Amino acid sequence: MAGARAVPRSLNGSGPDRFLWALDKVAVGMEWLQRNSRRRPVTPVDRDLRLEVAEVRAEADDVVGLRLVGDGLLPAWQPGAHLDLVLPSGRTRQYSLCGQPGDRRSYRIAVRRIADGAGGSREVHDVLRPGSRITARGPRNAFPFITAEKYLFIAGGIGITPILPMVRTAAARGADWRLVHTGRSRESMPFLDELSELDPARVWIRPDTEFGIPASGAELLEHTPPGAAVYCCGPIPMITGVRVDLPGSAADSLHWERFSAPPINDGRPFTVELARTGRTVQVPADRSALEAITEVLPQVSFSCRQGFCGTCHVRVLDGEVEHRGRAAGDHMAICVSRSEGHVVLDL
Repeated sequence: MAGARAVPRSLNGSGPDRFLWALDKVAVGMEWLQRNSRRRPVTPVDRDLRLEVAEVRAEADDVVGLRLVGDGLLPAWQPGAHLDLVLPSGRTRQYSLCGQPGDRRSYRIAVRRIADGAGGSREVHDVLRPGSRITARGPRNAFPFITAEKYLFIAGGIGITPILPMVRTAAARGADWRLVHTGRSRESMPFLDELSELDPARVWIRPDTEFGIPASGAELLEHTPPGAAVYCCGPIPMITGVRVDLPGSAADSLHWERFSAPPINDGRPFTVELARTGRTVQVPADRSALEAITEVLPQVSFSCRQGFCGTCHVRVLDGEVEHRGRAAGDHMAICVSRSEGHVVLDL
């Protein structure tokens, strides 16, 4: 009879063996479960945030601030965090959150127009308006804010965006803090009105136009409280000066974030084949693979452009990679890593 099973018998054939009979019942039950149960389908996790531009306002020359809202409470974030913003063109760009970390109703970012950039900042300035719908991912944090008793914050131009929430948090915690905000001119420096509401004895606004030359690292570090953690964000020359002069200061540690890619030293040209699109990209000696790739694939994600955050890590299908970031093995940090000849990527 279909489905009938023989009752197991003991090895000597004297009668049903209770142990084997029990095992058989378990087997029958397992077969029934396999026939009658259905594995629930895996539901993909949607990590996209659907946001709307609630407000656009001028924060300085060529700098606009955007307030973004969602349908309810937004994911929490900590000072130093940023959003991956997917622009209407498909470009993905990263912008630091500069609002109040405790505000779960809205996010705030500020963007400086880069006239000769890859187009992301121009799109923010020229396309986004109140009511524009936009997708974001995150928040994510590649610039974490540590707990300390003393801080020195150094911001260069638009570098104030991740620093401002750190200053507010340090003040709320009762820490001993100082802020140096520098830039080309007062007109180019965002959030001066908000900084004026802070303790004036702790804030130094240092425009180049009022001092004749950009500040040296030693000058920026003069205000360091003894044993302070230094947080620095801005252009590469400013960060380099601070790093060079840090040993002669009263600082205990240095944490920094660039808003531009580090210079390429000893670079050689190579080619990148994008397997999914079938395109081949030439990478010059003085440019990164990320820069070359985003010209044909503007939606490629990236963040720190220093090789440590992992956002731009791409699987390598063929070729040798000269690893210069944290990616290794079969992945390439396309913001900093290079190749000696030809590399095929899963893009």
